[in-house]
Amino acid sequence: MQNKTIAYLVTTLNTKGEEIFYVKQLLNALNISTCVVDLSTQEYQSNYHPDIDAATVASHHPLGQNAVFCGDRGKAMIAMAAAFKNYLAKQSDIGAIIGLGGSGGTALITPAMQSLPIGIPKLMVSTMASGDISGYIGASDIAMMYSVTDIAGLNVISRKVLTNAAHFIAGTMLFKAPDIVADKPAIGLTMFGVTTPCVQSLTPKLHDKYDCLVFHATGSGGKAMEKLADSHLLCGVLDMTTTEVCDFLFDGVLACDQDRFGAIARSQVPYIGSCGALDMVNFGSPDTIPEKYKHRHFYPHNPQVTLMRTTVDENRKMGQWIASKLNQCQGEVRFIIPKAGFSALDIAGGDFWDPDADRAFIDAFEKTFIQTPKRQLIKLPYHINSPEFCSHVISEFKQLMSAI
Repeated sequence: MQNKTIAYLVTTLNTKGEEIFYVKQLLNALNISTCVVDLSTQEYQSNYHPDIDAATVASHHPLGQNAVFCGDRGKAMIAMAAAFKNYLAKQSDIGAIIGLGGSGGTALITPAMQSLPIGIPKLMVSTMASGDISGYIGASDIAMMYSVTDIAGLNVISRKVLTNAAHFIAGTMLFKAPDIVADKPAIGLTMFGVTTPCVQSLTPKLHDKYDCLVFHATGSGGKAMEKLADSHLLCGVLDMTTTEVCDFLFDGVLACDQDRFGAIARSQVPYIGSCGALDMVNFGSPDTIPEKYKHRHFYPHNPQVTLMRTTVDENRKMGQWIASKLNQCQGEVRFIIPKAGFSALDIAGGDFWDPDADRAFIDAFEKTFIQTPKRQLIKLPYHINSPEFCSHVISEFKQLMSAI
């Protein structure tokens, strides 16, 4: 296998040639090999010459170079992003990748970065890094560095930022840890602050046999877990915290997308799911809450996170939505409902205790869910964070895995 020793330096050379070659100079001074890739979609004259020109990248579009060099800036950007993703997938010598860009360049480069395996160092230096970057990162391990000034020439600020960026890449390549061969199969678990006791009870009982990968159910967490399931890197899933569905359906800020549970269906990975934190929708500080929700029941989690209790009607919709998704799964599925509460707040005497809302979810889920020998619903008279609930989950998981 070819050694992955090259740092790929990616930008639109028609506007950021000076900056990318400054990074190249810094890396070459550290004896790191580089490959400059140009993603420009317009003709230009420059003293800077890439190792891989834009025409070469564009040729990797399914419709050829003309799809990229079409004269329409918007269409050209979309086409070049697709072409670069295809180009990068064919390279076997990627030791690290760094991109420089504004809004357009960031949108061009990061989709291809997302497609690379987790563990390959990825750094995007961008003017967009100080805002919502979830769309650029997706479920990958991209690091974003704010450029502070626009990437429009070298100056006292940009030199500092680009030097740090170059040294970031150098550090990941020069001090790379050796690959660790997994000696245990991996399982994915989803957790939120209000379901932490549940997951912390499960993992000690599983870690002797399984490598327990815990994902924070913040939208990107669920996507990351399902990306691994799609890649057949998980032998099982304990999806205890499905709260991202609340935010997806009801305007929250930690939402999944329409494809939640899709990877479970496609991969047929053994799956145990539950109702963790389906009692809440996540918003930012109180002033960010949409006007239509101002009258609702809230709990201030911290100054930057406000939780909204889900209603009877919302729980009914969630029950139908999740059950419909799981009905598409042909692999082993167990959905375990804790009838005594879905989170640390949804407990007798707790701020979000609402048996009617929980019952609405349970009833809607049960009416929609199509049970088969492989797809089963289990209802327990326990709270999700109780030892009894966790013991039953462990028992079900071991039975499920032993039957495979």
